Amino acid sequence: MNFESKPLLVFWETTRACNLSCVHCRASAITEPLPGELSTIEGMKLIDQVASFGKPYPTIIFTGGDPLKRKDLFELISYAARLGIGFALSPAVTDLVTPEILCKVKSLGASSISISLDGASHETHDSIRGREGTFEKTVETIQTAVRMSLNSQINTSIMKRNYQELPQIFRLIRGLSIKTWELFFLVRVGRGTSVQDLTPEEYESVCNFLYDASRYGIIIRCVEAPFIRRVAAERNERGSNRDCAEYQELRAQLEGQPMTQSTIRPRGTLDGDGIVFVAYDGAIQPGGLLPVELGNSKNDDLVEVYRSSELLRRIRQRDFKGYCGACEYKEVCGGSRARAFSYSGDPLSSDPACLWSFGRS
Repeated sequence: MNFESKPLLVFWETTRACNLSCVHCRASAITEPLPGELSTIEGMKLIDQVASFGKPYPTIIFTGGDPLKRKDLFELISYAARLGIGFALSPAVTDLVTPEILCKVKSLGASSISISLDGASHETHDSIRGREGTFEKTVETIQTAVRMSLNSQINTSIMKRNYQELPQIFRLIRGLSIKTWELFFLVRVGRGTSVQDLTPEEYESVCNFLYDASRYGIIIRCVEAPFIRRVAAERNERGSNRDCAEYQELRAQLEGQPMTQSTIRPRGTLDGDGIVFVAYDGAIQPGGLLPVELGNSKNDDLVEVYRSSELLRRIRQRDFKGYCGACEYKEVCGGSRARAFSYSGDPLSSDPACLWSFGRS
């Protein structure tokens, strides 16, 4: 895949307002909008810039905070739809999500809706999301979306407090007839700076477990864990896996026999390489978890910024430092640029979550 001229996805943080208080929230979302939020006209201008990339247009992911906190959300979505731009919605699961809202999202032609599920029980999920009753509301919302044939994916944020529940979450997802599971590996930004992260060994075990899970007919994608593509390549080439108790414990909880080849793609996106992010105030960043401002959609052209940024050019050319720069898998992986930045202040440094950053094990 070549994303030199245009990204696959444009994430627009439409607002930082949200009624939840998630422990890992990169945006440190609050209940009311922050000053400087893009106006309706400025939002439409941003959508026009996405169209300027040319056909096939990048898909816009309307995210937040909670995009449903914007009173003009459906005006903006309708504008994108009229231009023929594909879009998806990532709402917070609160009382704002109703069957009527889901029906409206579907009627406007959303490619998908993503719903967060961070635990296999209300104890875990609600403690992460910061509000009691969210687990039951989340399951109910998923069931409603599936019943109305609204393409739905589950998002799960992985951290120390919930990664051992991944087999149970996977079992729940399969029972809900979900076809896509997207896992967000913690990057310590926003409120996430106080959340305990996994060790490189635990990350390796999780990635090997997810490779196994991807053979059960569900599409699995990972955010800020591109090293899963290195794991998949190793498993595909040599059939090897992590022979450690942590991985074996996760793997033992998979039920039934694999049905398909792995759904892990051999090559994907990185922040700035196939992905670009626009913050609530128009700040253009490589990704939502990589807060390096490249320009602002209020004054700068998104297309020009994406194509001409020196940082993005170096990311796309895999011009990295340290082990990531020397790794034989840097073309298929590339390491998390957001995590590299959060640890070192340099988005081109090595990803400290990858076991190979410490040498092969």
